[in-house]
Amino acid sequence: MNLEFTPEENAFREEVRAFIEENHPKHLEGMGNREDMSPEDMTAWHKILGKKGWSAPAWPVEYGGTGWDATQRYIWSEENARVGTFMPLPFGVSMVGPVIYTFGNEEQKKQHLPGILSGEEWWCQGYSEPGAGSDLASLKTTAVRDGDHYVINGQKTWTTLAQHADWGFFLCRTDPDAAKPQEGISFILVDMKTPGVEVKPIKLIDGGYEVNETWLTDVRVPVENLVGEENKGWTYAKFLLAHERSGIAGVARSKRGVEKLREIAAAETLEGKPLIEDFDFARKVSQLEIDLAALEITELRTLAGEQAGKGPGPESSILKIKGTEIQQRLTELTLEAVGSYGTPMYGSIADHGSNEYQIGPDYAQHSAATYFNMRKTSIYGGSNEIQRNIITKMILGL
Repeated sequence: MNLEFTPEENAFREEVRAFIEENHPKHLEGMGNREDMSPEDMTAWHKILGKKGWSAPAWPVEYGGTGWDATQRYIWSEENARVGTFMPLPFGVSMVGPVIYTFGNEEQKKQHLPGILSGEEWWCQGYSEPGAGSDLASLKTTAVRDGDHYVINGQKTWTTLAQHADWGFFLCRTDPDAAKPQEGISFILVDMKTPGVEVKPIKLIDGGYEVNETWLTDVRVPVENLVGEENKGWTYAKFLLAHERSGIAGVARSKRGVEKLREIAAAETLEGKPLIEDFDFARKVSQLEIDLAALEITELRTLAGEQAGKGPGPESSILKIKGTEIQQRLTELTLEAVGSYGTPMYGSIADHGSNEYQIGPDYAQHSAATYFNMRKTSIYGGSNEIQRNIITKMILGL
């Protein structure tokens, strides 16, 4: 694989860099923490990209994609990571959008794809339930046909940012008598303002609020909101998860994170010397960089395969496992580097209204909260244990 950039690719990088520098909201640079952001902040960059036509680089051109090749998409990720932009929320662009343009009907495409691209339509995901997380096929939320509607009853959990969502995509059981648990499940789009939808906050250990439990009580949804065929939702769910897992790897963001880690370790001292000069700490950082470089090559190969028309397969599970493990090691080393400055404060700056509770330098501010929050990455999108089972079956044939 040739990793040298061509003059045309370098020119593309300059174009992207200039656009970001000229258009990205300055007050959002490097923020990247939902607790300090309003809903308007979280969608600001998405809306700017939507006007430019750059909000969904991986989509087919006919549905609003950019037509960029794998290298251009890689450069795009790197340049956004360099500045620390808050990228479009994945629930629309990376999850339900591809499901709708691949399996949805023309009316669904016309109704939803433009709003997803522009950032005007906010989505949430209704997959996990109490007792149905990694074992998602055991979900119990039901959708019963009643004339021209489905009547949905059940409970979803860990519904990220549902408190702001306009729409949600939900997996519901439409055939309780199916022979296998994976059968009899349908993929249904739900207007979150429909009577009977109730979103309840789940407070996190740091006092933050980004996830919810979502209750659905006699929620009447038009039958036309069914995506694809009834009882085929498991197929669409797997398709969506493959796209989600590829994005979770976060290689470009981790590369920028390692750069910041080195900067912190150069500023912090141990026994009178920069921490980065400590052999044991430097060894851990170097090993992290080696693993990240290997993951980067794997991601580039996967992107090249997608460019050639090969959809994400078991490679997405490899990216998800290694990407999340690296993210967690990175936040752990960052917390180790800042030492006692990483003492967590209860609540966020948004709660307190100022930095008065901050201990130590700015770079230590979110280190503890980020460390704890990133524990989730090896669980969502299908736990890493489940991903290893997928690799065992699809690659090793066991």
